[in-house]
Amino acid sequence: MVTKVKNHLTNDIIPFWKALRDDTNGGYYGFLSYDLKLNKEAEKGCILNSRILWFFSNAYMTLKDESLLDEATHAYEFMKDHCIDKENGGIFWSMNYDGTVLDSTKHTYNQAFAIYALSAYYEASGDEGALSLAKSLYEIIETKCKDSIGYLEAANAKFEKIDNDKLSENGVMADRTMNTMLHVLEAYTEFYKVSKESGAKKAIEEMLTLFADKIYNPELHRQEVFFDNSYKSILDLHSYGHDIETTWLVDKAVEVIDDADHTWEKKITPITKDLANNILTKVFDGHSLPNECEKGVVDEKRVWWVQAETVVGFVNAYNKSGNTDEKYLDAANSCLDFILEHVVDKRSGSEWFWAVNKDGSPMEGLPIVEPWKCPYHNGRMCFEIIKRMER
Repeated sequence: MVTKVKNHLTNDIIPFWKALRDDTNGGYYGFLSYDLKLNKEAEKGCILNSRILWFFSNAYMTLKDESLLDEATHAYEFMKDHCIDKENGGIFWSMNYDGTVLDSTKHTYNQAFAIYALSAYYEASGDEGALSLAKSLYEIIETKCKDSIGYLEAANAKFEKIDNDKLSENGVMADRTMNTMLHVLEAYTEFYKVSKESGAKKAIEEMLTLFADKIYNPELHRQEVFFDNSYKSILDLHSYGHDIETTWLVDKAVEVIDDADHTWEKKITPITKDLANNILTKVFDGHSLPNECEKGVVDEKRVWWVQAETVVGFVNAYNKSGNTDEKYLDAANSCLDFILEHVVDKRSGSEWFWAVNKDGSPMEGLPIVEPWKCPYHNGRMCFEIIKRMER
C-alpha cells in the first residue's frame, strides 16, 4: 500500500500540480477542462490556493524535496499578497487570474482552509509570518464568524451575514452546516498543533461537543448535514464521504488536544467507530463508495474525494483497532485499487477524474481542475497512508 501511494504521489500527483504553476500572475491556474484544455484566465479560487499551499507544504515534509517547499512558498506569496483582505481582514472567496478580487465573500469554511494551509506552511518552513497570519484568521473566525452556539457560514466583505448559497446544496439554504464545522475543527487541530493556542483547544472541545450532541444521529448511525439556526436538520441526507472523512478527522482532533484523562476519547471514539462500521457494512460495495443518499435515493456516482477519504477512514479504523481488524485494511486496499484502476485518469497531462460511474467508467465532461478540484483529498490520502503504514 505504501509503495503504491508513494509512487502515485511522486510520479503523478506532484508533477501534475507543479505544471499548473503560474509564474506570470502568481498562484496556480484555476481550470483544466475534461478534454485537458487549460484556461489560464480562469478564476483562482482561494480554497484551491489554500489547498495547494497545504499540499505542497505537506509534500515537502513527507518527501524532503526542496522543490516542493519552493512550490509551497509560491502559493503562500499569492495568498498573502492577493487573497487576504488588507482592509477588513479575512480571506476572499476567489480571485481573477491576475490576482484581483473576483468574489469578496468571506465564508467561514474558506477562512478555515487558509488557517489549515498557513499552519502547515509554518510547520514546513518555520516562517513566523505564516503563523501570525494564521492566528489573525483564527481571531477573525472567533470574533466575526461565530455566535454563542456555534459557527456561522457566509458573510460579505465586511462580515455581514448573507445567504449561504456556497455551502448549501440539494435545494436547501442552510444556516449551519456539518461541513463548515468539520473543516473549522480540522483547521484548528493543525493550528493548535503548531501554536498551542489555548483558545483553539477550547474551541476544538466545543466543536467535539457539537459533533457528539447535535451533528451525530445515533439512531441513523450517521451525521446530519444541513441545519437551521438551532441545529434542526432540514434535509434527509446521508453524505457517505463526509461520514468516513469525519471519523478520522475527529479522532485526530482528540489525539492532538492532549486528552490526558481520556475524557474526549471516551466520548468520541464510540461515535467514530459507529460511523466507520456503518459505512463499511451498510454502504461500501467492496470496492468503492457511492456519493450520498437523499430521502432514500442513493447517488451511485463515485466522486474522487469520497474514494480518497474512504481509504484514509478505513485505515484509521484499522489503526484504532490496534491494527488487528483486518476487514478495514482489506476494504482500504480494495478501494485504493479501485482508485488507481478507475479514478486516476491515465491520459497524459491529467490527474484524477472528478467522478466515475459505479462500474468505474469516467463521467465525461466534468473538469479535472476547478475551484473545488484540487490535490487536497488525494494528496492527503497519500500522506496519511505513508505516515500510518510506515510507522
